[in-house]
Order: sequence, then C-alpha cells, then structure tokens
Amino acid sequence: MALVQVGSLDDLRPGGVLEFRQDNREVAVCNVNGKLFAVDNRCPHRGGPLAMGALHGTLLVCPWHGWEFDCTTGVCAFDPGLSLRRYPVHVLEDRSIAVELD
Repeated sequence: MALVQVGSLDDLRPGGVLEFRQDNREVAVCNVNGKLFAVDNRCPHRGGPLAMGALHGTLLVCPWHGWEFDCTTGVCAFDPGLSLRRYPVHVLEDRSIAVELD
C-alpha cells in the first residue's frame, strides 16, 4: 500500500474538494466539517469529474448530470447498488493530506 501526499489541509477548507491523479487513478478528497474522505473522482454514469462538482453536506454531485454520491460511504443516492471506491485518508503532523492507494 502506498501513502501518497496530495496537498495541505490548509488548502482544503470544510465543504471543499481536492482532486489528484496518481498513475492512471483519479481521486477526489472531500472535507466534510473537518473530516476527510476520499473516493474515485470519475462518475460511473458518464465519467464526469466529481471533484469539479459541488459538495452538499456529504453528497458529492457530478457536474455533468447531477448524480449524487455520499463521499463518506461512496454509495450513489439514486441507486444504492452503485458505489464509488473509497480510500483511507490521513492528516500528517505537518498538516499534509495523504491518501492510501493500493
């Protein structure tokens, strides 16, 4: 498992989303009231960039067609049988954000 530093906590305020790419993977890191969650960045509907959408509470909304995903669980609000992959997130001592990728 690789721990990848993706940014600083100082740059990701509550209600914000940070996008990063590592190799062929795209991940969105969401700040929900100070707690961080990471999910795949591409909407399974048509591949929309979720980090470019809005974060309403825990719902990450795809900017292309409005599909909503709970960033804390990865589950789609419209179809609970559909979900995004989740990744563990850590805040390091220097306030940098790191995501575990396998």
